[in-house]
Amino acid sequence: MKEIRLGTVGSGVIVRSILDCVQQTEGVHLEAVYSRTEDTGRRLAADYGAARVYTDMEAFLADSEVDVVYIATPNLLHYEQVKGALLAGKHVICEKPFCTRVDQARELLELAMERRLFLIEAVPTPFLPNFPVLKEHLPKVGPVKLVLGNYTQYSARYDRLLAGETPNIFNPQLAGGCLMDINYYNVYLTAALFGPPDRAEYYPNRFANGVDTSGVMVLSYPGFTASLAGAKDARGASFYHIQGERGSLRVRDGSNGLAEIQVVTEAGEETYNLQPDPNRWLYEVRAVTGLIRSGDCDTAYSLLRDITLPAVEAVEGARTRAGLRFPGDP
Repeated sequence: MKEIRLGTVGSGVIVRSILDCVQQTEGVHLEAVYSRTEDTGRRLAADYGAARVYTDMEAFLADSEVDVVYIATPNLLHYEQVKGALLAGKHVICEKPFCTRVDQARELLELAMERRLFLIEAVPTPFLPNFPVLKEHLPKVGPVKLVLGNYTQYSARYDRLLAGETPNIFNPQLAGGCLMDINYYNVYLTAALFGPPDRAEYYPNRFANGVDTSGVMVLSYPGFTASLAGAKDARGASFYHIQGERGSLRVRDGSNGLAEIQVVTEAGEETYNLQPDPNRWLYEVRAVTGLIRSGDCDTAYSLLRDITLPAVEAVEGARTRAGLRFPGDP
């Protein structure tokens, strides 16, 4: 593909963060915007140079000038929107979490493979230069005994929740909540490093409307346990620590940033950082752009199969056992 002609679905903060990076990346430009409201869509289009604005999804997906669709809508909408885009013959980038159910995720992967369409979950982690560094040095700590992850980010929308509103991110009817948002990054990185867990359990702190505003995910592996905390209702430091018999790996800024990797063993301490630009989305946008333009669907399929499916399955099982159920759950 010579140049990607991108269409976006959604108009939240993450969309603008991604489009900021699109403007800094060769081989991709924003072609069209879909939004539920025309005024919102026109503002987004004007800010980023899109030629057309749609408020009708069917018309948007019928636009032959759009090659790739980027979906960043409330979590519960991902499955239907991704499926619709694939059936329309579009390549798709879908924000995390990919789906609320693993059977849906498998169905979408199979559909993309059948039609040889690019499909990927938009998570920066596997595209960050420090990610292979983390994997490379993992054997140095010896047999892993404990993984501790924390992603705490107080949400301004939590104040709106306290005031009686229900922002999308805290709406259980749209599959909102902390586990489906920032704690998902912890689960994703753990699945990327260690594969699917033997068991997953979630211990949520729940608001009056039933949504989890913080909580701890526990993933059980042979020989060790991963304790993964996330909070949108508190303030604290984000980190990701892997502790083994011979040392530890300390990840600054946690599972979504991988800002720096510190390797601590009896031989001493080593610090690595191959990410001079702190903008994690820029690495993701440039890497995904390269994959699409080169026609490399297989790398995307592998990431979905090896990381996304185990992550979605672990989250689905843990949340339903914890009583966090969404519309459409079996």
